[in-house]
Amino acid sequence: MTDKIKIHIWHTGMVLVDTAVPFRHTAAWSMGLGRGRKHKILLPVSSYLIQHPKGNILIDTGWSEVVRDGQTRQLGLTRLASKPSLPANWSVKEHLRRVNMNVADIDFVLLTHLDTDHVSGLLDVKNARSIITSNVELVAAQKSSLRYRKTLWKGLNIQPFQYQVSGIGPLGKSYDLFNDGTVQIVDTPGHTAGLSSVLVTGSNDNFVLLASDVGYDEKNINENFLPGILTNLEEEMNSLSWVREMSNLPNCQGIIFNHDIKIVEQEMII
Repeated sequence: MTDKIKIHIWHTGMVLVDTAVPFRHTAAWSMGLGRGRKHKILLPVSSYLIQHPKGNILIDTGWSEVVRDGQTRQLGLTRLASKPSLPANWSVKEHLRRVNMNVADIDFVLLTHLDTDHVSGLLDVKNARSIITSNVELVAAQKSSLRYRKTLWKGLNIQPFQYQVSGIGPLGKSYDLFNDGTVQIVDTPGHTAGLSSVLVTGSNDNFVLLASDVGYDEKNINENFLPGILTNLEEEMNSLSWVREMSNLPNCQGIIFNHDIKIVEQEMII
């Protein structure tokens, strides 16, 4: 492929959580609920825009602008585990304006999973041409009444896709968005049942892996620290192991975790 792929890495909010959320070992409880402020850490919430020769892809939506003045109303009880904030000019819509794009220019909104910090801004981009997530994740979210806030996508036509056997990922399953190997949506469960990572491959087989919430930073993969919020321990360990293997490949241009405090806003071209 001769045309380049541009990846915009955006911060679309912040979230205040206990240190046990990124690193389970720091507390007896997996989310550290009830501990004092000295155990809190402020993490970014990220979204990504992929400008691809075959279409524009927005990955996750961060916090909606309504969080600035009505977070309780929008997020319900999910706010107890994480306190959201959205600084000025950080929303997805504000980022899009800075790159001279309208919501209607987005071909796909890809939701890696349906936790509130990844879908809060979904209604703000509802006029995108297509909204997709894995069928496994959508089924899990429709069944759960605690973890997921279904009102955030009420009335929207989220189109589920099915992972296919490809040999890619910890389970050997992915979904090839353009059928050309450049954007593989990879099945990486553990944090949620249907969590997706996105493998973007450009020229000379160089790649960037947008690893969503498989981990929170390199400590998760290099020091075997499990994150606190899991649906399946074994699947999470397998997903972390696969991300670690990918990070060691010579053509890896970056492993990007959604909440990594060391990842700055930037543009990557591959």
